Amino acid sequence: MSALEEAIERPQTVRSFAARSPLHGLDRHTVGFADVLAQSVAAVAPAAASAMAVLLVADLAGGATVLVMALAMIITFLVARTINQFTRRFAASGSLYTYAARGLGAAGGLATGAAILVGYAFISIFALLGGAHYATMLVTRLWPQLAAMPIALGALVAEAAVLAIVLVRGIRLSSRVALVVELVSVALILLLMIVLLVHIGPLQPAAIFSADGISVAGVAGGAVLAITAFVGFESSATLGVESRSPLKNIPRAIVWSVGVAGVFYLIAAYTQIAGAAAIGGTASVALLDDLASRFGLSAWAAVADVGIATSGLACAIASTTALTRIVFALARDGVLPARLGRTHGRHRTPIGAVVVAVPPIVLAPIVIVAAGVSPWDAMKAVLLISAAGYIVAYVLVCIAAPLFLRRIGEVTVGSIIAAVSAAAALAACLTVYLVAEAAAGNPGVWFALGFALIAAVLIRWRRRSPLGEVGRYDEPVAAHVLGGVARTGGGSAHGGEPGDADG
Repeated sequence: MSALEEAIERPQTVRSFAARSPLHGLDRHTVGFADVLAQSVAAVAPAAASAMAVLLVADLAGGATVLVMALAMIITFLVARTINQFTRRFAASGSLYTYAARGLGAAGGLATGAAILVGYAFISIFALLGGAHYATMLVTRLWPQLAAMPIALGALVAEAAVLAIVLVRGIRLSSRVALVVELVSVALILLLMIVLLVHIGPLQPAAIFSADGISVAGVAGGAVLAITAFVGFESSATLGVESRSPLKNIPRAIVWSVGVAGVFYLIAAYTQIAGAAAIGGTASVALLDDLASRFGLSAWAAVADVGIATSGLACAIASTTALTRIVFALARDGVLPARLGRTHGRHRTPIGAVVVAVPPIVLAPIVIVAAGVSPWDAMKAVLLISAAGYIVAYVLVCIAAPLFLRRIGEVTVGSIIAAVSAAAALAACLTVYLVAEAAAGNPGVWFALGFALIAAVLIRWRRRSPLGEVGRYDEPVAAHVLGGVARTGGGSAHGGEPGDADG
């Protein structure tokens, strides 16, 4: 018998392991790399963002749109590098909330958790509105006599039903549905852009950069909106408990999603700016559609609209999936009521968080459209709120990373430069953007500030009562260790959760 065989046959007793992880109840270590990548790609939603975000960026950045998209890609890479300082070291469901708590303590973790919840919630609402917007354009193009509002409401109800079913059934279904939808959508739009580029003709330097319509406020605001085209890239980190080999697969998924989306956005930005110049400019809310019509590709544009609409739904699914995992983690840490940390006995999904989070996310866009607001007009305010939430969370986690690395003795000059540069760039762009949008009368600014005030009050109130360890992450348990013996008393290292359907 070899030494290995003997160790397996008669393992040495190893004590002091918990019987259960603090995050028990989820379908642990079952999700492969493809599903993890699908989560980040779907949350980014490159198909929808290539049409919607690029158009919004162009409104502010003017002739610098392509370069602003490139700048946003660089900043996002720095944020991704910083987040991966955590994802390579431990697995969690709380994502940025957990990471910030490890570096900034309870207050910083709770502030980051509140910010990223706002980001995920409002990007989900934005995505549902975007899907309804493109679905409405498609239907009214085919049947012009139909009213837009009933079509948008019908699309939102259908999206809500799909979202609820997929979230309850589990991450593997949601990620695979989202990935297939996104890949098909990206392929459709990429083919459309290639054909458009052929019609547009030789490379136009003025489409890459032109001094027309450029201002500091416009570039900063455009950079914020361009960054929103990437937000959600980190959402695969919320699958740390459910992922196989999370310390390897999640960092890869984060970097790949940023790289692939960034290249696609640069192509999309150039195509739309060069195309608009070729047809003498346009003030459209669907520039790809206008370009396709002008170049005789209307039928293909209709197919691309289907891809953009379904991409919006995929983004909503992925973003709400990430949101429910963070609510679940907050409940397991005792920050939120314990019932929100329950898991589904059969599907092993965070059903307590799903039941609370999904209704307001699906009802908000329905109420907005029913009140007579067009989806496109609502999207501008909603996107600002989401952008503020995401960017505040990114800034806080970038500040937390060097402190965390210093505490564990692994800080490097490169990690400090990446984190500080990203935090400074994000904070500066967001400040200029909010000031400019407030002056322009965007109501999203005041909603964002209102949410920040509410979060600050709630965090201060919550910290008056004793909190346990904030920012807990997945741990090895006795059953996964050769010779492992659980601590006397059972439960996880931090105690079990009442009402959990872990089976």
